[in-house]
Amino acid sequence: MNIRLSGISRNVALQCVLLGISATLLGCAVSDEQTAAMPVSSTPTADKIVIAHRGASGYLPEHTLAAKAVAHAQGADYIEQDLVMTKDGEIIVLHDHHLDQVSNVRSLFPGRHRDDGRYYVVDFTLEEIRSLSVVERFEMVDGMEVPVFAGRFPIGNSRFRVHTFAEEIELVQGMNKSTGRSVGIYPEIKSPAFHREEGKDLSSAVLQIMKDYGYVNKSDLAYLQCFDWEELQVIHDELMPAMEMDLRLVQLLGGTAEYAWIQEDGAFDQLARVADGLGPSMHMIVEKDSSAADIRRTGLIAMAHAAGMEVHPYTFRRDAGTIPAYARDFDDLLDIFLNQVGVDGVFTDFPDLVVKFIDSGNDLN
Repeated sequence: MNIRLSGISRNVALQCVLLGISATLLGCAVSDEQTAAMPVSSTPTADKIVIAHRGASGYLPEHTLAAKAVAHAQGADYIEQDLVMTKDGEIIVLHDHHLDQVSNVRSLFPGRHRDDGRYYVVDFTLEEIRSLSVVERFEMVDGMEVPVFAGRFPIGNSRFRVHTFAEEIELVQGMNKSTGRSVGIYPEIKSPAFHREEGKDLSSAVLQIMKDYGYVNKSDLAYLQCFDWEELQVIHDELMPAMEMDLRLVQLLGGTAEYAWIQEDGAFDQLARVADGLGPSMHMIVEKDSSAADIRRTGLIAMAHAAGMEVHPYTFRRDAGTIPAYARDFDDLLDIFLNQVGVDGVFTDFPDLVVKFIDSGNDLN
């Protein structure tokens, strides 16, 4: 693992946060000369990695540049980028290929939804999307915007924007240079089949941007993830060889019948041929009905490790109602997964808390 926040002064950490806020306001511009000189490779120095899930999204609206700058300052080893494509072929950082749960798209473009009532990124240009304000994720209840996590950044406070994948890479690489840290990126190809139906080759476009910014080999500070097994095979077998790339790939897994095939004989051998790691829901590793006295493991970790794959489960949160009943608190949950079960890293909305837990020596007494 790379140098953590404990190796940086508090003043430098504060400067990182301020840099992130300034980058949000100024567009996070970094010159081509600066980008070309920034290293993207490093050798991990510890066993567990901390992946900032959509940035420091427990503190700031998800996938904003401010949330990414704070995650960097809090000591995350990798920062996640969910990637989708606009109408004019630009790659932006947004969790869904919809806009209506994290922005004011309804009020700015009231007639631009599809028949299902949703506002699709692919129907808007980058310029149009840049005009939106990004807010904490919400659900519509009786015509009101109700935050998914009530204790997080208030809806409507401050003004945040959608940014491009390239802009986020420039922020991460720029902060790596200014802080002396080596933080990686962890992009996800979102809904590739949907994009193909819309005439968009998302994976090729993402790979090209990664190559342009120096992420080419498994030794580089990047993982590329996707839920779509068919797409991951295309990336591994066709796209990367054609582009002379060999990135670390991660197969994401949801706890649904769609992924029942991983229980079949030989499934992990097939996975390991393509993927360097798995990103499962935590509930695919420890059964939900476990108790503190009886942590029931599914066996997925053992099978993945036997096949030579890392395991990075999602999503570790401290919000009310998100900690499983078998864990006393957030630290206890981390202890179960990092120490007892033995995952290789975690996706978290609270990277500072996971960094603190690991750096403390995991003393829960």
